[in-house]
Amino acid sequence: MKTDQEKNNPVVLSRRSFVQSSAATVAGLVLGFHLPGNPMRRAEAFAAGASAEKDAQGAKEANLNTWLRIAPDGIITIYVARSEMGQGIFTAMPMLVAEELEADWSKIRVEPAPSGVEFNYSGHPIEVTGGSQSIRSTWEILQRIGATARHLLITAAAQQWGVPPESCHAEQGHILHKASGRKAGFGELSTLAAALPASAIPKEPKLKTAAEYKIVGKPHKRLDTPAKVSGQPIFGIDVVVPDMLYAAVRHSPVFGGECSNFEELARSMPAGATLVKSTGAVLVVAGSWFTAKTLAGGLEVKWSKGATTGVSSESIEKKLRTAANGKKNPVAATKGEPDKALGKAKTKLEAEYSTPFLAHTPMEPLNCTAHVKPDGIELWVGTQSHTLTKIVVSSVTKVPQEQIVVHTTYLGGGFGRRAESDVVLQAVEASKAVGKPVKLIWSREEDVQHDFYRPASLVKFKAGLGEDGLPVALTASIASPSIMKRWTQFGGVGKNGIDGTTIEGLADFPYECPNQHVQAAIVDTGVPVGFWRSVGSSHNAFYVESFIDELAHAAKQDPYKFRRALLEKSKPRFVKVLDTVARMSGWETPAPEGRYRGIAIAESFGSIVAEVAEVSVSADGRPAVHKVWVAIDCGRYVNPDTIVAQMEGGVVYGLSAALRGQITLRNGRVEQSNFHDYSMLAPHEMPEVAVEIVESGEAPGGVGEPGTPPIAPAVTNAIFAATGKRLRTLPISNHKLTGGKPS
Repeated sequence: MKTDQEKNNPVVLSRRSFVQSSAATVAGLVLGFHLPGNPMRRAEAFAAGASAEKDAQGAKEANLNTWLRIAPDGIITIYVARSEMGQGIFTAMPMLVAEELEADWSKIRVEPAPSGVEFNYSGHPIEVTGGSQSIRSTWEILQRIGATARHLLITAAAQQWGVPPESCHAEQGHILHKASGRKAGFGELSTLAAALPASAIPKEPKLKTAAEYKIVGKPHKRLDTPAKVSGQPIFGIDVVVPDMLYAAVRHSPVFGGECSNFEELARSMPAGATLVKSTGAVLVVAGSWFTAKTLAGGLEVKWSKGATTGVSSESIEKKLRTAANGKKNPVAATKGEPDKALGKAKTKLEAEYSTPFLAHTPMEPLNCTAHVKPDGIELWVGTQSHTLTKIVVSSVTKVPQEQIVVHTTYLGGGFGRRAESDVVLQAVEASKAVGKPVKLIWSREEDVQHDFYRPASLVKFKAGLGEDGLPVALTASIASPSIMKRWTQFGGVGKNGIDGTTIEGLADFPYECPNQHVQAAIVDTGVPVGFWRSVGSSHNAFYVESFIDELAHAAKQDPYKFRRALLEKSKPRFVKVLDTVARMSGWETPAPEGRYRGIAIAESFGSIVAEVAEVSVSADGRPAVHKVWVAIDCGRYVNPDTIVAQMEGGVVYGLSAALRGQITLRNGRVEQSNFHDYSMLAPHEMPEVAVEIVESGEAPGGVGEPGTPPIAPAVTNAIFAATGKRLRTLPISNHKLTGGKPS
């Protein structure tokens, strides 16, 4: 029998109901894979039998991390232990399994895996959906799941027919014996396959070659789209459980401030409402969210001084500049003798670039439903890491992790924000205070003004060009708040004092230059910072690709050809991507009247992306981006439709930030509050986007984030071509532009 929670959340499958549903099929093939430590190590598989007892026993004896179930009716359910937040992994990951299984794609179903250590791909105690890792870290694992299931089905058919297994093959959801013409569906064979002894499971199942692929690499419509269109999937904000109350939050306007008149405010609550104190905030719990939000908004809260009291964007920028000018900052990368080479350079350039804090603003407001019970805690939340959620909640509440159940719902956008646990902890506090399940929803104002922002940063460049116009030396000094300082679970700040997220895309400068020096300083601003789509590459691509454009202009060379000359000796993949986007955009042919082009290229998360933006600037200084061409080399890939969608999404996300995205502070408070002053690109502002995949056959790269970094410099470089104005700070809306060609 299903629990009340399961009845109210059909998309969420608990571990208990999973075992029961597996047994309820009476016959079927269930596979689990144990991967000790390294996610790319050979999988050790086992087949669980048809009885509930055997299923339960198998779950106890093995550290399962993902499941494949083939039911007697031929329906194949694949459980995915990563979060679907719009990036398409609930289609791409099953494609890898179905390919090796030789499944009929129309029979594939997908569900989120139950939370638990048995559903762990990496062997690391923390599984995070982020860093564009979902496909590239599980490719081989998913292949082996499908290949092992195929092997067992072939073995079962061969035994039934009394023929050698090698005389049978799988095709479109069936096992065939060509010599006799026999044919059996996967569903028909699932009972026999499930009954095979463990010795029948291959240690090294035969995997297909790329040339044999029928599903992988071919465009496929997303499996979750029809359900989303009809409103069937459960997002966190859709969750409803019996006796549920609602909560709204009111944070200190200054980061680090605390409510100093809580007892007085708590006594003023009307019947049916409860005030709960939280770190840096108060929560109002009531019978409806509207009531809770109205009460929270009407509170006359007295807040103590916080970490950013008196801080402004101007004071933060000054602090960053002072740090970037430091002579003894930690060194991220160095080679040759840059100072000496700079002294002898024919042409010398210096430039300072900076970018502001940025919010995430996922489409679905932040929310979490929590139920603190005597025997544990149950959570319903769209999270990028159910394992980290368990760890954090257990650490704070002292409830053992095995007594915490996390139902990971669909996510209405993540971008790094839903890797944080602040909303979860607040929901837990609210539920504990009232003794009932509580759904906490943040207003958009609370979201914009209390984010873990993309860090503001500032970099100072120096470069020297030789007689041939090519760079002989380059130095960069960057200053930024640290993301990794509080993420000790993932290594934190290096022993050298360097935050790796600050320098990605900068310290690994791709262009040929014999003398280089990159240093980085961590600056504490009091403003909370976190992972934002493409992380450090999002600002460093703007810095590097803008400054490279400056060098090309100083050398009186074409920006595309200048880049190509600096990449052709050591970066052939870069050159191919660069050549592709130049061809796509007709770079070497004139742009339409009144339009100008800019180019940029960046590597992030294992993929190389080049973009060309075609821009016009009106007589009154308003820029318009008309078209963007994108070329990507992401190595081996699964679903080209996903890649196109992610490149388009990366462009709109990065372009919104480039044109007008900024979080500013005045008197310690964030000035922006909603989409009226922190806006995304409107549909009529969206450029046409053309995407081409550059084939390389290299290891899989990410696609969720790499489309974002090149767009800002591509646009600002185009604006330079149009106006002669070099934009060294973002957003573009802060600058006054005039039309016309540069003088």
